[in-house]
Amino acid sequence: MVGSELGSRVVDHIVDYLAAGGVRHLFGVDGANIEDVYDAAHFRSDITAVLAKHEFSAAAMADGYSRSGAGLGVVMATSGGGSLNLVPGLGESLASRVPVLALVGQPPLALDGRGSFQDTSGCNGALDAVALFSAVSVFCERITEPADILTALPRAVLAAASGGPAVLLLPKDIQQSVLDSGRYPRNGRRPVPVARQIGDPLPIVRALRKVSGPVTIVVGDQVIRDDARAELEQLRAVLRACVAVTPDAKDAAGTPGMGSSSSVGVTGVMGHPGSADAIAHSAVCLVIGARLPVTARAGLDEALSGTRVLSIGSAPPYVPCTHIHSDDLKAALPLLTRGLTGHGRPHGLRVPDSIPRTELTPPAFTGTGVRYRDAMTALDRLLPADVDIVVDAGNTGAAAVHHLPVRRRGRFIVALGMGGMGYSFGAGIGVAFGRRRRTVVIAGDGSFFMHGLELHTAVQHRLPVTFVLFNNNAHAMCVTREQLYYDGTYSYNRFQPSHLGAGLSAMFPGMSSVDVTHIDDLPAAMESALHRHGPSVVSIDCSADEIPPFAPFLVAGKATAASLPTIHEEESIDVPASA
Repeated sequence: MVGSELGSRVVDHIVDYLAAGGVRHLFGVDGANIEDVYDAAHFRSDITAVLAKHEFSAAAMADGYSRSGAGLGVVMATSGGGSLNLVPGLGESLASRVPVLALVGQPPLALDGRGSFQDTSGCNGALDAVALFSAVSVFCERITEPADILTALPRAVLAAASGGPAVLLLPKDIQQSVLDSGRYPRNGRRPVPVARQIGDPLPIVRALRKVSGPVTIVVGDQVIRDDARAELEQLRAVLRACVAVTPDAKDAAGTPGMGSSSSVGVTGVMGHPGSADAIAHSAVCLVIGARLPVTARAGLDEALSGTRVLSIGSAPPYVPCTHIHSDDLKAALPLLTRGLTGHGRPHGLRVPDSIPRTELTPPAFTGTGVRYRDAMTALDRLLPADVDIVVDAGNTGAAAVHHLPVRRRGRFIVALGMGGMGYSFGAGIGVAFGRRRRTVVIAGDGSFFMHGLELHTAVQHRLPVTFVLFNNNAHAMCVTREQLYYDGTYSYNRFQPSHLGAGLSAMFPGMSSVDVTHIDDLPAAMESALHRHGPSVVSIDCSADEIPPFAPFLVAGKATAASLPTIHEEESIDVPASA
């Protein structure tokens, strides 16, 4: 139904407001206490309500949609267990500072504290949804008067734009209430402009003007969120700096892989040792849009402790530094660049004689299955320049982050805020909805068994998503831990063998889905999968006993611990540096 002649329902206002702000997709799982939002979306031709199969995946869709640059990601869930399923997804968006709006249905206000089904009012011993969602959001408000939506919705969108999820709790009767047309004019539906703090980079300018030696820039994912890649490259050229990227910002700087003369690769637990070398030999490390948590900082602490660290971004790094707050790097970085040109140009800048190209060296493995490195090398040759890549957690994710270069015109997304397994399936679908181009999801079978059947949504919407599943019949990262830390005397984490490609082919007739058991068969399988009009699956048999390129495992492994100090000399290929 639609609003009465006297005005529009609260849900109509919500959908109208979001559509006016450029939102084109709403992701969620339907249910009694959120169905009115779906109803309102049905009557608009410019917005599509997508039905997911699980609320975590719906939240991942909204998260991936937002990360892809398509606009604000919006997720919807009904009350009770449906709303609780949002928590891990919103936790990821909070930890990674991804703008998401969550619309959460609740039972009618009149039933608060009266034992209603799925009561989360916080009254009379009921679960308190405000307390719960406040812990995983930057904004949470329960709407108890229909007119409150007129101010609460803009404030929620504004809060999400600052970086993180915002939650509106919507009782059923509030959703259905009709707003008095005299109390909200048409322009009340226009989105509120987002005011963002740019920050004054003068302290950084002054420090860089005095620098004597090389500069290394460490780039985080805020550069991507703020669409500041071009501005970053202009600054890098002025500083003649080397560039390292955090694992969740592989596509933030430089050309794909090691093709850029300025690139020293990825930082952290699944990164490249050359990034630590570059920082250690620099006069200044400039951190841009990165917090440097342990996953992105492991292996860098010693280098950072001996190098002056400057930072600009929406939150300070987890290391001592001079930090300038900026919510808008696209606007702030040109100010920094201008301060370092002309009369303000630094005269003590130096370019290193060479830049080491290094990789971690897991112990050789000759067991059954396809090797991670071989598969990523093949994928690098096969994936076109304009595909987007979404990577899941685990050994598979570590191999992709370490070995697989980004596409020249594509995104590379990995969620490391909470590291929730199965994120990539929903996120890949969200990216495909947002960018309407081929998306490649790379995940393991453990992640698939958690949320992989969300690919049904890709089938239903004929989305161009290719799911590449590394099937090692295990939670392989946990198997590796059992072997390294518990002597491998038992395993809880090995699965009964499965043939995912064949199984999914039977489950979804007409969808291309194959199993690959040998590396020589991968090119043909991928070529076919990438040229399908809808979704496709390629399942690659690998082994849970292969050690991935993950630094903590290499340190813990007795066979590799002794060789780690010489890893740079043996595995590096020095290339001439240039500005």
